[in-house]
Amino acid sequence: MSDDHAHVQEFFGPRAADWDRRFPDDGPAYAAAVAELGLREGGRVLDAGCGTGRALPPLRAAVGASGLVLGADLTPAMLAAAVAAGRDSDGLLLLADVAALPLRPGSLDAVFAAGLIAHLPHPEENLRELARVVRPGGTLALFHPIGRAALAARQGRRITPDDLRAESNLRPLLAGSGWRMTSYVDEDSRFLALAARTP
Repeated sequence: MSDDHAHVQEFFGPRAADWDRRFPDDGPAYAAAVAELGLREGGRVLDAGCGTGRALPPLRAAVGASGLVLGADLTPAMLAAAVAAGRDSDGLLLLADVAALPLRPGSLDAVFAAGLIAHLPHPEENLRELARVVRPGGTLALFHPIGRAALAARQGRRITPDDLRAESNLRPLLAGSGWRMTSYVDEDSRFLALAARTP
């Protein structure tokens, strides 16, 4: 296991069982962000870094019974918490690294990624891997249920100029990894950047 993997698992593993109780009011924000993906009945979508699977129910509702919903996470304890919450009934859970997904190129219509970008060890390379598994014109949603300033305040820090989620940093990062940013929102109540997979 790489040091990056070990760090992620050491951080999230002990927090998994209590994760949903720590953030009990995020459900509506997840549902609203999923709605902005524009998924259709029968669509194929991945929740990358799915954690406890909070996005899986709205993703399933968006693609319906004929669609495919996958949730991939690197931390076994997070996937176990998703199963304990019954969210495995909304999607197939994969113990997988988003940097090396066990999926065919162009096999998905969209990727939803909540809170993921801050945990990517090689953001451009990792976003390129997400682009690999999405069809041209497919969609990526980078989401957080609170905005950059609110998150920094919660963590007792200040926003720095190198923050990957700043529009000035994120737009070229996406462009260099196979995506074109189509919208960007950073408010206290949410962060959502949408991008389309370039040909």
